[in-house]
Amino acid sequence: MYDVSFPKLSERYFKQASWPSVDAISDLVDQDHVFCLLYKELYFRHLYSKTQPSLRARCESWDNYCELFGVILHGNVNMMLPNIWLWNMIDEFLYQFQSFAQYRAKLTTKSAEEIELLKKCDKVWNILDVLNVLQALVDKSGIVAELEADGGAELMACEGYIPNQSNVLRMLGYFSLIGQLRVHCLLGDYHTGLQCLYPLSLFDKSNMYTVLLSGCHITLFYYASFAYLMLQRYTDAGRCLNSILSYIHRVKQLHARNAAYDQVLKKNEQMYALLALVVALCPSVQSGLDEHVLAALKDKYGEKLQRMFRGDEGLFDEAFMYGCPKFITPSPPSFDNPTATAPQEAYLRQRSLFLRRVQDTSRLPLLKQYLLLYSSISITKLAGLLETDEATLRTALACLKKSNYCLQWDGERDMTSGSFTSTADIDFYIDTDAATGEEIVMLSDIVTTRHQADLLSRHIVKFQEIVRDLEMPPRAAAAVAAQQQQQAVY
Repeated sequence: MYDVSFPKLSERYFKQASWPSVDAISDLVDQDHVFCLLYKELYFRHLYSKTQPSLRARCESWDNYCELFGVILHGNVNMMLPNIWLWNMIDEFLYQFQSFAQYRAKLTTKSAEEIELLKKCDKVWNILDVLNVLQALVDKSGIVAELEADGGAELMACEGYIPNQSNVLRMLGYFSLIGQLRVHCLLGDYHTGLQCLYPLSLFDKSNMYTVLLSGCHITLFYYASFAYLMLQRYTDAGRCLNSILSYIHRVKQLHARNAAYDQVLKKNEQMYALLALVVALCPSVQSGLDEHVLAALKDKYGEKLQRMFRGDEGLFDEAFMYGCPKFITPSPPSFDNPTATAPQEAYLRQRSLFLRRVQDTSRLPLLKQYLLLYSSISITKLAGLLETDEATLRTALACLKKSNYCLQWDGERDMTSGSFTSTADIDFYIDTDAATGEEIVMLSDIVTTRHQADLLSRHIVKFQEIVRDLEMPPRAAAAVAAQQQQQAVY
């Protein structure tokens, strides 16, 4: 009923208006307190999706969430709710928090009366309170101990519903792990965000419950991949993006008639923009991408990627602006001086940080091109070719050497752990010519072994499926296609 009837009723009767207030329906349910709290959660969610909520509505929604989570945390909850509703509850809670932070930052568009009202709402959607709610749900649910014990096997086996037990607190705790990642990424604290996922393992697909809820799974991998990108862990970012883009490729048709279809497509495009950034900064990531993901990336960003390989900063800026989340500033703005507050301050800070790293490597593509032409070349000659001095060249060589190594996840439960691995397609060292005493850059051969077995196996399987479908009667083929669609999410 929740994921079918509620959207249909909203579309049919309340397409351009809000649902009836809780006061209008409370007598119909004998003033049931928990029912009214859940109804108001849906009421405000619908209000946010259809209109620009007022400050009063934002405050009332915050109060309702506080009361609802308070009942769940401190009461004896014995009800069962759809897991998709519980995920949407956390997702909407954080969306409204993010929306309020952006609304509060735009002081220049507000009247003096509105600013005075905002001053009195200093406890509404406070960052510490939001994080405390998420952490309380994680702690009270005991989800960390459960995941440490079996890695999520029981959760996956029962699809989140244990017989004769309420699923509410347990699943809210699970989804709050992902919610904490999202909040910290919006604040720019990427390391803490990844730490909050413990003990979830992004790359353990066998017990990853989120694959059953597309929105949750996409949110998890979007923010995790962005965090890895900003931490310069490009191989991990590429692995996350490859995994989630392959997942979307499999399941997006299942959402074709769903209200969230447009959001899935938008996140898909955003993550291809992030993948373009990852590949441009670490070309060796391409070797780990699935065939269809790499083909789609080249189709969308083929020409732009070549320009990004040559250090086109404008394209890096464009892709970052499109692919990044909507950052927020945790602290309130200066209400006494509205013009001093920049609504885009948080975004500009993260953009500046990212572009500074791009600028630091802007000369490396040209340096690499010259190095590929020689088996050895003197420092003096190479500096002349690059039209720079020897000291600057040594700095660039050290930067290139450093960029050849990347921190990569090593299989631990902590998604911030890892060890440095080489991502180089070129290696070199500096030696001294015994005859002349001149410093020489010596190139080492990097032999990249391309394993064709997986590629051939995939094409053999595809060919066999095509032959089987051609030989199958029409009705049987239609039945198999329907079954494959149902199983795609798995």
